This record gives sequence, C-alpha cells and structure tokens, in this order.
Amino acid sequence: MTTNVTPWWKALKLRQEIHSASGQIDDVQMSLFRAVHATGSDRPPYADADYYGDITHPTERLIDLLTEIAIRIGGGDDYLKARAVTRLDQGMGGGKSHACIGAYHLAANPRALLGTELGQKVTERARARIGHPLASSLGRPHVVVLPCDNMTPGAGVQELDGPAVNLYERFLWRLFSKDYTLFERYRPFWSDKHKIAEAISAVNRPVLIIVDEVLDYIGNGLDGANQTDLAAQDMAFLRALLDVVNDVPHVAMLVVMIASDVDKIALSPAAQARRDDLNSQLDRNGLPTTVTGVGDFADILRRRLFDAEPAREVLAATAALYDIVLTDKTWSKQVWDPIGATWRRNWPAEVTTCYPFHPMLMSLAQEEWSKVTGFQRVRSTIRIFAATVYALQQRGKAGEWVPTLIGPGDLPLSDSTVREALLGSGLVEDDRTIANYRSLAEIEVVNHDSSSGAARRQDLERQSSTWGTYNPRAAERAATFIFLASVVGTLRPGRGRGASAPEVKAATSVPEATYTVTDADGVVDELVNPNQGMSALDITPGQGNNKPARYFLSTRLTHRMLVKNIRRTITEAERDQVIADIAKRLASSGPFRDLQFVPADPQRSPTDVLATAGLDTAYTTRLIVLDPAQYSLRNGMEKPTLEALTVAMGLGQGAQQLPVQWASSAIYAVVNTQQRALARNLAVEYLARQKALQAPEVQNDDELKTIGAKELAEAKTQLERALKRAYQHVAYLAQPDPDGERYLDQLTFDKDNITALDGMLVWKGLAARDKVFDTAQFSAKALLHNLRDHDYGKTLSDIRAAFYSAPRLPLLYGGDRDLQQAIYDAVSQGLLSIVDGTGTEVEVTAPGQVNLASTGLRLAKPQPKTCTDCDQPLHEGRCSPSANDPVNIGSTGKPGRIEGATPDVPRQREADEPSPDHSPQREQVKDRQVAFSFTKNLLANSDSADGFAALFRAFYMALDERQISYLQGTLQLVIQAGEAEQIQQRLQELGISGTFKEL
Repeated sequence: MTTNVTPWWKALKLRQEIHSASGQIDDVQMSLFRAVHATGSDRPPYADADYYGDITHPTERLIDLLTEIAIRIGGGDDYLKARAVTRLDQGMGGGKSHACIGAYHLAANPRALLGTELGQKVTERARARIGHPLASSLGRPHVVVLPCDNMTPGAGVQELDGPAVNLYERFLWRLFSKDYTLFERYRPFWSDKHKIAEAISAVNRPVLIIVDEVLDYIGNGLDGANQTDLAAQDMAFLRALLDVVNDVPHVAMLVVMIASDVDKIALSPAAQARRDDLNSQLDRNGLPTTVTGVGDFADILRRRLFDAEPAREVLAATAALYDIVLTDKTWSKQVWDPIGATWRRNWPAEVTTCYPFHPMLMSLAQEEWSKVTGFQRVRSTIRIFAATVYALQQRGKAGEWVPTLIGPGDLPLSDSTVREALLGSGLVEDDRTIANYRSLAEIEVVNHDSSSGAARRQDLERQSSTWGTYNPRAAERAATFIFLASVVGTLRPGRGRGASAPEVKAATSVPEATYTVTDADGVVDELVNPNQGMSALDITPGQGNNKPARYFLSTRLTHRMLVKNIRRTITEAERDQVIADIAKRLASSGPFRDLQFVPADPQRSPTDVLATAGLDTAYTTRLIVLDPAQYSLRNGMEKPTLEALTVAMGLGQGAQQLPVQWASSAIYAVVNTQQRALARNLAVEYLARQKALQAPEVQNDDELKTIGAKELAEAKTQLERALKRAYQHVAYLAQPDPDGERYLDQLTFDKDNITALDGMLVWKGLAARDKVFDTAQFSAKALLHNLRDHDYGKTLSDIRAAFYSAPRLPLLYGGDRDLQQAIYDAVSQGLLSIVDGTGTEVEVTAPGQVNLASTGLRLAKPQPKTCTDCDQPLHEGRCSPSANDPVNIGSTGKPGRIEGATPDVPRQREADEPSPDHSPQREQVKDRQVAFSFTKNLLANSDSADGFAALFRAFYMALDERQISYLQGTLQLVIQAGEAEQIQQRLQELGISGTFKEL
C-alpha cells in the first residue's frame, strides 16, 4: 500500500550540514560569542542573518520577543509601547542563545533579518502594534554584546576589551566602538545612573544591549577573581544599568539568566547573594519570557532538519494510509483507547504538524522527555531526531524497509550516533546507568550491525507471514519502545513504570490491514518471554483491561542511583501537592476557632483564588494557611501575594474592592520564598524515596528495603522541619490608631523553632503586637480601655461583631466567652450597664446571661441607682420630700411617699400597673435591623444614580421623622470637590471625623 505514496525520505531533503556530518549536527548549541566574534573557519553558518532566518522556525514567543526589541529601538515615538528589559530564564536547551543571536541580527543586520520569514512576521506584528512601519533599518542601531560565559572577571581580552577591566568598562569599550577618548571620559562613573544614561545617549543611535549568561560572571566567576572591589563595582553597574535602560529612549536590553528553580548550579553564599540581588532587579525592571514552548517541537525540528516543507498532497496521502488501522474496532478497543491516543481525533492535522514523525513519538518527546530535568528540550531532541532521520534515510536509499512515519519504536539503536544522542540527552544522567543501558541496547534490542540482539534475532528468525514485508522489524520496534520507556527512570511522568502492553503494541503498528492486533499480541508475547526474548525485563502482570501488564528494562542499581533516576521524573504538580498535604497535616489551630487551608489553583490568579475561597466567616477567629504553590513573601516575588491579601482584607480599590466584613479576625500564614525553595527541593527528595521504596526491585530486596525505609523516614523529618521553618510570615489587618487608616501588616518569625503553622505560636506573636489578647488578659478594665465613646449605646450584637470585624479591637483568646465574662465583671463592678430599648437597666446574674446575640440590649455607661418609690438617689430608711415638692397634708399615701407629688423622672411602673407603652397595639410595632453593602460606578449610569438618590431620600425622610434609632457604618464615595466640602462641614457638626483625599 505504501508504494503509491512518496516516502518521507524522498519527499524531504536533509540540510547539507546534517548530511555532511552523517547525522551528527554539531552546532545545535548555538553560541552568541561565536556568532559575533568568530572569524574564518570558526565562524558558524548562523552568524549569517539569512542562514539564521532560514533555519529558524518563527515561534510565536520568538516573534513577540523580537517585536518588542524592534519597537523599542526602531518604533520612533512609539518606543514606549514596548518593554525595555527582557529576561530569558528558560533552562538549558530552551532556545535562549538562539533568541539572543536573532536579537543581534535584528539590530546588527536589520535589512537581512527583516527580509526573512521570521523578520517579515516581526515587521507585521510591530506595525499592528504601533500603527505605522518601523523606522528604516531600525534607525541604524548599535549593539553591545556582553557574552558573560566567555568573560573572566578582572581579566580582559585585549582585542575585545582594550584597556577595560571591570564589566562597566567592557560595556563602555563596546558602546563607544573602541573610542578611547569617550571611554576615558565616562570611565570613572560605574555606578552613576546619570552618567551611564549620558554615555548611552552619546552614541546618538538606538542601542541594543545583550547580556548573555550573566550568572556565569557574577556567580562563581567573581568568586574566582577574589576581588571585593571588582564584585562591588560590577554589581553596582548592573543595578544602575537596569534602571537606566528604562529611562533612555530607543534602548533595549536582553538578559539571559536561568531561573533559580531550574538552574541547580552550586553557589557560594556571596554568589547566591549576588544572584538574589540581580534577580530582584530583573523582577523590578523587566519581564521574564521564553522563546519556545512544548508545542513548538515539531515545527522547530522540521525547520532545523530539512530544507523545505513537504508537499500538501504527500501529507494528505500519508495521513490517509493510516485510516485503515486507526479506525479498526479491534485496534481501537485494545490499543488506541487504552493508551489515550488523543492525536487520532484530528489525525490529518497532526500528521501535517509532525511529519515525518509519528504523533505518538512527538507526544512522547513533548509530554515526557521535556519534563525530565536533565533533558535539554529542543537541543537534545534535535540531536536525537537528526541522527534518526539520517540513519533511516540511508536505509531507504539502500532499499531497506523504512517506516511510513517515524514512530517511538523506530529510533535505530543499531546506529551509534542515534544511541549516543539518546543516552547523552539528559534522559539518563548517571554514568553507570548510561553504560548499563548501552549494553542492554546491544544485548536486548539490536547490535551495531543489525545482526543480533534478542529482539532483532526474533525478527530475523521469524517464519514468513502475510505482514512480514510491511513490518520486518516488529520485535525490534517493540523492544525499542520498551527501551525508551525505561531509560527515563523507574517512573515515567504521568504514565507509570516502564511501558504498558497496549503502548508496546502501538509502537509495532503499521498502516497495513494484514498486520492485526492478534499479530501484535504474538510479537509482544514472544518478546517478553524470558526464555525466548528479552531476559532483563521486569514484568508487572496485568489486572484486567483497566490495568494492563507493564514492561521495564532493568539495570541493577544501588538505592542512591534508583532515587536519582526517579528524582528527575518528579513533576512540579506532584511536588507542590505533597507540600500542601504535609502543610495541612502540620497546621494546628491553637486558640483560633477555625483552621483553613487555601489550595493553589494555577488556572486562576492568586487574587481570584483568595477572593472566592469563602474566608469571610462571621464571629470566628481564623488561622488561614496559604498554599506555598501560589503564595509566598520576600525575595522580590511577593507582589501577587500582597495584592491577593490586600483584596482579601477588603483594602482593594475600584473593582478590586470586596465587601469584606470579618477581615480583622482572619490571620494568614504564608511561606518565605527562599525557604520555600529549600522545602521544594526536600519534597522532591522525599517523593523520590517514597516512590523508590515502592519499586519492585526494592520491595524484593531486603537490604534495599531497609535502606529505603530509613532514608524515607529521614527525608520526611527533614521536609517537615523545612516546611515549618518556611512558614515564617503572618499577615493580618491592622489599625493601631482607631482614627487612622486600616492596612496590611506582617509578623515575621526569625527563630527556627517558631512557625506560622502553629496557631498557639502565632497567637503569642500577635499578642506582642497588641493584635490579640492572650489567655486571661482580657478583663473588665481591658474592655473599658478598648471601648470608645461611640461604642456606648451600641447593641450587644454590634459590640460582639466589632471584636471580630474592627481591627482597632484586639482578638479575644476565648472568643465570645471572654467578652461575656468581661462585660459581666464590668457590670458587677458598676463600670458598665446593660440597658434595654427604653434605657432601663437589665440585671445579669452570670456571664452566660450576657446575650451577645441581642439586638435590643445595649451597653451604656453606669447609671445612678434610684429609689423605686421617690425616684431619688438610692437611700436607706423613709423617703424624704424634695424641697420643690408641693405638700398635701392629710394624705393617706404610702409611707415615705408624699401624696400628690409629681417626680421629675418617671419611675418604673410596677408589674401590675398597665402601661400605654405595653398595650397590645404598641407591642406589634417592632424595630428591624437593616444591613447592606454596595459598590457602584455611577459614571455614565444615570439610572443607577437616580436609584441611589431615591434611596438616600428615603434615609432622609426616616431620619427627619425620627424613625431611625441607631446608625453604624462606613461610606466611601468619589464626589466633586465642592460637594465634598459641604459634607465635611456637616460631619464636623456631628462630631464625625471623615477622610478626604485628592484623586
């Protein structure tokens, strides 16, 4: 069937440099230094802008990066529409050097680069951004390249650096194109921002500054120079330069420094401090970006390996060949569905994207290989696939069988270039393991001349069959996939250990109806038979259709090697989940009534997660632990967390202002960014040991099991200790001055044995800040000290609410019980009174009788005691007449009471006396408590403005007619200045202090 379609090895032409090197592509790791400075035979082809554009696939992120630079240096008056400083922070093999060379060509050779496909897309995107074409030749920009991975601190190279010694002087020498006069003029000013800006402006042209691999210089490089003054000058210059670039027109800066959580380079404390310093400067002045994504793999590979795109009819015909096997019901049920072959859904498009590689192989590289720590994404993939394509193309030219599409079982391990590219890609880091797998490839799969190997022998010795011509290397292809699934470690990211039986069958498939699932079953069964096929396999038996058998090509490793291999397969999601689980387990509420954990949601912003977490719980002191995966403080990475906390506490502005009532009683436990990094590393170690202990080779070896259990226990202890130490920040709503503004305050624990996960320790720390009362501290006197004049007359319910919602009032250790006891003690001591709606004192005989939920009872200042008969101050003996009372002689009134007297203050009626205020009609009239909140933008919204006007008119009528007995609230509004002055005057007349700010 395949004879009617042009095979890929004829439809595509390998680039000459790959063909000339027999598949060994030498310049995959591009060098900015060589592109700029190399000469003669050492000058690489990509130093030519046309060639660079020819081999570069224009990824969206690369186009965005170069567009930013083009607008900044050549966008005319619109240069501010692009950022000045960009940081490339991808790990090794992510395309950083490739992007730097593109930026260099853009500025140094603008006409040449802008004429390529990449340049044309940059031009189009820039015009769309600024509304007009870029300046001709981008204004003839000048490029300053500081290749820090090719610089020795304090030791300049004469032909490149001239008289320059420190980094600033090297910058000047390049900026002024070796002009000694200008160099000397500005040489003394290595930390003077004004002078640095003046020097850049003196060039009188747009300037692009590229600083490549700066950590190589400021890290161990400056340590090796051992010159304190040099280190101080270089760091001061970098800090100043990052600030200056933002201020000088038509200047752009590109800095390469791998993110600290990706780059595991060992640094001294001083070097680490310099790295942290530069990190914070880059965070403040620029934005991080990447230039390739996982989805760019296929396009980058094809552009890098082949001269031209394949013809559309070839792509369509190739895709059509697979219809027969992809739509077969048996293949679907037993193979495609169990492996989750999502690429089948849009098969023609997938073939167009991945050709000549099978989507299953591309999925393996994108979703599994790229997640292994040591694997250098694009760089490693290009080496493996270039060697594979060359070897298979040579087979095709020799008349041998070649797969229609190169699948995961088609990497020819018999070819030493392919095998070494795979083993040296970073998928396997341990040298001993690499050596073991090199031997296993020859013994278990295929040897160097395809004459032996357990799998290859089965293909060679297989009796003739109907499908043999279309699939002559079926066993070798199955074994190759098992090999690929095994070299990544004990556990494949997201898949499990080794290869599943359906995956192995899929690797053997061909677009030919004569090769059925039954044939694939026979090939795999024969291959995994220890007596006939691969003898080094660890086989996990299947358990029904949902849990198929798995095959792992094992080498005998020490426990340390096993852990090391597994460690590289741990995903960030697994790491963050175990940290979250342990943090929840370690957290304790202490005096707090409620303990809550807010899990991270990477799909939403930190602010959105907190705003919708349901944290505003009434009448409850809460210790809220934030997930380290999304929240942290310090080290220049705290801005999203602070923004989220500000909104969660009701301090946001505009659309970010939430109707939060109980923020004062919410205390947040947050990790330190630097300590979190340590905890993350330990979490990976813990997970690696946990998974290693579960591996069959450990479970079946008593010695390894003992070692594994011991190391797992130690790793758990270290992780728990580090996680407790990481939670060293406490955030809360503060208002020390009752008349001042509310604000977000923080408490930091500096001692290693104090953690924000312990509610008791948090409470003690807050007590020292007067945010809370500690146990037995809240007395009647403390209550009176914290009450303000406007608190008297409030209901008990409002007083209770204030202790949970008003940050001027400290939180109570025992909550409502403490408040009840303090109120009762104050009343018993005559320091307070509780009155009902008529102002009549209410007697309480126990703390439990203080009804904090009451909206009818109010706190009042103590009232003088009066006699129930004469309404005079309480006295002993008979009542005496007042001097102003008229006397009616001959009265038969009660003793101690002058008949006919009319007291100034009406006495309380006896229980059996009827009262007009307690008539049946009067009792039906009841007060209602009204509470609501709103946030509304009234600009260009006349209907809402009219509605609120009607609402406040209703308030006015109710107040004017004395129908409102109690008011409490806070109103925030934006109003015209003239009206604001009138409102301020009215507030002063009422004795209310308001806050007025100019906008």
